[in-house]
Amino acid sequence: MDTVTAHDCCAVSSMRKSTPDLVVIGAGSAGFSAAIRASELGASVALIGAGTIGGTCVNIGCVPSKTLIRAAETLHHGKTAARFAGITASARLTDWAALMAQKDALVAGMREAKYAALLPQYEGVRYVEGAARFTADGLVAGDEHFPAGRVVIATGASPALPPIPGIGDVAYLTSTTALALDRLPRSLLVIGGGVIGCELGQMFARFGVAVTLVCRSHLLPGFEPEVVAALTGYLHDEGIAVRCGLAYQRIRRDEAGIALDVTVDGRPETIRAEQVLVATGRAANTEGLDLAAAGIATDARGAIAVDEFLATSRPGVYAAGDVTGRDQFVYMAAYGAKRAAENALNGNARRYDARAMPEVVFTDPQAARVGLTEAEARAQGMAVRTVTLALDQVPRALAARDTRGLIKLVAEEGSLRLLGAQILAPEGADSIQTAVLAIKHRLTVTDLAETLFPYLTTVEGLKLAALGFEKDVAKLSCCAG
Repeated sequence: MDTVTAHDCCAVSSMRKSTPDLVVIGAGSAGFSAAIRASELGASVALIGAGTIGGTCVNIGCVPSKTLIRAAETLHHGKTAARFAGITASARLTDWAALMAQKDALVAGMREAKYAALLPQYEGVRYVEGAARFTADGLVAGDEHFPAGRVVIATGASPALPPIPGIGDVAYLTSTTALALDRLPRSLLVIGGGVIGCELGQMFARFGVAVTLVCRSHLLPGFEPEVVAALTGYLHDEGIAVRCGLAYQRIRRDEAGIALDVTVDGRPETIRAEQVLVATGRAANTEGLDLAAAGIATDARGAIAVDEFLATSRPGVYAAGDVTGRDQFVYMAAYGAKRAAENALNGNARRYDARAMPEVVFTDPQAARVGLTEAEARAQGMAVRTVTLALDQVPRALAARDTRGLIKLVAEEGSLRLLGAQILAPEGADSIQTAVLAIKHRLTVTDLAETLFPYLTTVEGLKLAALGFEKDVAKLSCCAG
């Protein structure tokens, strides 16, 4: 990658009065990624941030949720320890406030180490505090005016409200406020069966909350039906009421707290809980940017429209991360922001490529996917073959006495090139990367089957599933593939 031709006056001491080579709006993971990449290319950068530095992931998303999810897993492990003969164990939540304080300390430490403390290490990056807004001839932030010649917008997204009548009249939780509760409710209604709804619904249930999880179609859109059906069953087994295929009519307050009126197969029903968590997706943070003044187009959902280079409708202005409405994962935001910075500075040479993008759901068992589903491949006109391997065929699961889950592979008929893979397994998320690399480098399931995998690992299940295209795995001895 070529380096950008920077302005002469880009040193920190003189940069305040100079025109930066690149303006980055948003100080979360995408914004920092764009600023760091631009600095590496020799550019001077104005990084504009409003509110808490670090964005969603470290402050109110991935980091706090995953540490609490892991804490809830310890309670579950205590309850299920008896699956091993001769072992009796128990675990209970004794101090919610202490657990939340520990979570907050982790967040603060990571925010300082991975965001605030990084800024002084990049001499070409200057942080500007304030909300950015486009004007007819540039943009403003705080008391400064910047040209809009080279800009990366990375302002992220926020929880979106579903179009349920009455939603604005009830006290609802979002993924942000649910992770900051000062006490646990007795019961919780979770609206939305996507990643956030499934993860937080199971987490709160394991903390002792009576959880009802509702959605209009089914859990985890985009996952194979075999994975969805299995995970739904496992959540049921833990006492979570999973209600899918509902039509929402109205949500209201009542003496119990919250009442959601629905219809099920045309029949009216009311679902009640003390509190409600809305987990129905996220909306791009574009309010206040005045995109219309800059001629920056948005799509039907209000997200910034970009092309394959992450360029917006205004020349020189790019967007990356959740504000584009696509691939809303922190690693994709960081990846896209790098591409956006490179293209803004050096021309459109780097395409955004999500063909081998992994997706992980931190339920237990974990769900992970990459590539095409069987239905997606067939919809594209491909002839495919598939293999679905139950986890009771994986020695690691047998040894752990936890055979919840399955692995499904989708391959192109004839060539047997791997097109997609999905894993549902305890700690299955760590295994999906092998399939990511296989898809990225256009490997076949035969390549996977002929690769050495360590015995008694979950990832060995990928090899066994690959062997299933030509053999009956149940008739193989250990490691005989």
